Amino acid sequence: MTVPAFPNPAVDAPAPGGVEPFDAVDVIAAKRDGDRLTDAQIDWVIDAYTRGVVADEQMSALAMAIYLVGMDRGEIARWTDAMIRSGQRMDFSCLGRPTADKHSTGGVGDKITLPLAPLVAVFGVSVPQLSGRGLGHTGGTLDKLESIPGWRAALSNDEIMSMLSADGPGAVICAAGSGLAPADKKLYALRDTTGTVSCVPLIASSIMSKKIAEGTGALVLDVKVGSGAFMKELSQARELAETMVALGTDAGVVTRALLTDMSTPLGLTAGNALEVREALEVLSGGGPVDVVDLTVALAVEMLDAAGRPVAEDELRAALGDGRAMDVWREMIRRQDGDPDAPLPVAPETETITADADGVLTRLDALGVGVAAWRLGAGRARKEDPVQAVAGVELHAKPGEAVRAGQPLLTLHTATPERFARARAALADAIVVSAPDSSEARAAVARRRSGVVLDRIV
Repeated sequence: MTVPAFPNPAVDAPAPGGVEPFDAVDVIAAKRDGDRLTDAQIDWVIDAYTRGVVADEQMSALAMAIYLVGMDRGEIARWTDAMIRSGQRMDFSCLGRPTADKHSTGGVGDKITLPLAPLVAVFGVSVPQLSGRGLGHTGGTLDKLESIPGWRAALSNDEIMSMLSADGPGAVICAAGSGLAPADKKLYALRDTTGTVSCVPLIASSIMSKKIAEGTGALVLDVKVGSGAFMKELSQARELAETMVALGTDAGVVTRALLTDMSTPLGLTAGNALEVREALEVLSGGGPVDVVDLTVALAVEMLDAAGRPVAEDELRAALGDGRAMDVWREMIRRQDGDPDAPLPVAPETETITADADGVLTRLDALGVGVAAWRLGAGRARKEDPVQAVAGVELHAKPGEAVRAGQPLLTLHTATPERFARARAALADAIVVSAPDSSEARAAVARRRSGVVLDRIV
């Protein structure tokens, strides 16, 4: 199921006397001064960083130079390819059935993977969903699933293949192995601590190196736009989406992207067990409209890209008649989880109410995400623990009429001393406007327009 890293003639041949073919300082200076890095320079610097020859402080300097100067498409493609070749590639060709995956650039309340993977699997397309953990205000799929008693994220290659086969549920959500794009794992951790996360070349190469190495035949990207996303502006998100679609296509992966709104949290929950509960509502034929609509939109794209087009009505029927739920339950059981066990519930809650009659015109995704993080749902460092029970429950969305004193949010945590800082994060996140105001009309229009903003193929 996995194959070793491809040989890289530019760096794999031993240099005479053990001398490296390039010097890190020269590569840094070249990019700092606006030069285009050569293929050989890129191959070497990624390999040398993986081997520990290029130090963290040197790669930090190069990442900042790339952040400030940029890269052209050719450089991004070679950088991505070099990161793929730093490790193993997975191979699902022996399954005898198409594969498709989805990747989200991260947001608040984004539990879409949970109902999406089993829904797509219903229609004969295997879904190898290798997922990660949350950091900062954005939630992690593995953190959410670990709120299910007994569920485990780490699977062997044989277990993954068994789950994706015709005899398994056809979908798996699990942690990626350490052998996939190890250069990216090192570089991502470095970018997070050096202010170079929000850089299109580095984001695109980071995401696509992992997804191409994962070996899926089709990939749909959910590129978030808005205050709760890394990409705050539509133009920036479109540039990222177009770059990633080109990288995937050039690598032989059928790749598409949807640009989706993250100015407001997705659904009515942000937090681990809270979001699992909402995903189960969707898999039971209910759930918030925006979560259902985005799940179905992404499933349409994944199945079509995998060569198994399915109509939207058929997908909605599979959510309503229990077929997707059956796949979910088998997925959870295969990973030692108990699909019938009650989800944990926070022992402490606090409610935030509307201060006036009117229309809710702002419920800022970033503010809600930070509040959930401060309540214990997220982590500031990779090694920090998270609370399964912590998070924020929404009782209204922008565009809805509210009355003074009506509950807008409920804060959940196991540690009530966290409430004050969570409330502080929400101080400017909630706005109620007069019903006849331009802000109210705009909020109602945005709500009606839906969450999908654009499509890139």
